[in-house]
Amino acid sequence: MDTLKILHFPDPRLRQIADDITIFDQELKDLANKMLVTMYESKGIGLAAIQVNIKKRLIVIDVSEGRNEPIFLVNPVIYDKSNKVQSEEGCLSVPGFYDKVERFNNIKYKVTDITGKVHDREAEGLLAICIQHEIDHLDGKLFVDYLSELKRDRIAKKIQKLSAQGKLPSRKSVPYSI
Repeated sequence: MDTLKILHFPDPRLRQIADDITIFDQELKDLANKMLVTMYESKGIGLAAIQVNIKKRLIVIDVSEGRNEPIFLVNPVIYDKSNKVQSEEGCLSVPGFYDKVERFNNIKYKVTDITGKVHDREAEGLLAICIQHEIDHLDGKLFVDYLSELKRDRIAKKIQKLSAQGKLPSRKSVPYSI
């Protein structure tokens, strides 16, 4: 299966707000599977549809050690969060850059699965952090938005320069990123 092209910061398409999904068909399942392959190939643990220029509220995640427990989240909404933590984050749309971000270690959220069933779920630790990171993408927000404007501008300029030179870190050379 072909992989999708991941957009890189500061691409303005990453700032779009994704639309709710209302049709649960084979096309949605195919897109989710294609996103999953793209995420695995890119050594990521999460990927939002907006990162591959698809304006839908769809997220794929796999934080398992064996990389064999995919989670598909459609129209996710966090309704409770607790226990702030700082963790180092990276992003497939901001390759090669990592920094500390404050998130919540425990969340409760409502989500629709790939078949259209609605569920209330809880997550903690890395999964909770990953879900928050990916929902931010659906809302046009990136992890660099939690950094100072100076850091964010430096990262944008560096990525643009590396991209123009064809020297962005390859998918195979970066550590796992959300």
